[in-house]
Amino acid sequence: MLSRLCAIFLCLVTLGIEGLGATSDKTPRPSPDFAVSFNDGGQIHLRQYQGKVVVLAFILTTCPHCQFTVQTLSRLQKEYSPRGLQVIASATQDMAALAVPDFIKQFQPGFPVGFNPRDMVLDYLQHPVMFKLMMPQVVVIDRKGIIRTQLAGDDKFFDKAEQEKNFRDVLEPLLKEGTVAPVARRKKAK
Repeated sequence: MLSRLCAIFLCLVTLGIEGLGATSDKTPRPSPDFAVSFNDGGQIHLRQYQGKVVVLAFILTTCPHCQFTVQTLSRLQKEYSPRGLQVIASATQDMAALAVPDFIKQFQPGFPVGFNPRDMVLDYLQHPVMFKLMMPQVVVIDRKGIIRTQLAGDDKFFDKAEQEKNFRDVLEPLLKEGTVAPVARRKKAK
């Protein structure tokens, strides 16, 4: 029996384990409500941002790739917030609550940065515990609360030279969805 289970597991690994851990294959799907905690005891719930495009970035405060992504997202938050973008970051490492204040002081993101236990993040991402969680993890949620994009840190999307362009390519169409085009004013007849 044990050898049969091992053979099945090896087949799954060999075939790529699609559906068991391929993070980006799980979209689109409705985003469950998720709360990011803050040192003051408060929380932000994703449902508070219904009607906005939300980028939820799960980070490690000491991860250089995560730090770079937070800086990229800070620029995009500043530029796109008038069009309905809200970025939120959540640190997931052990004792994240202690690391977040220094991270905020050093990188000064233009959006909320809180923390969550790793198991809550894994549940939200639908990421199997047995697979390594590559950081950062980013989820993009549309105005209707649907996760449209989910990315893992080892994705080429996060290449430094192209990261900002890649985010723009994902965000631009979503920011246009559900917005009303300005009404053209008619010229008065003379």
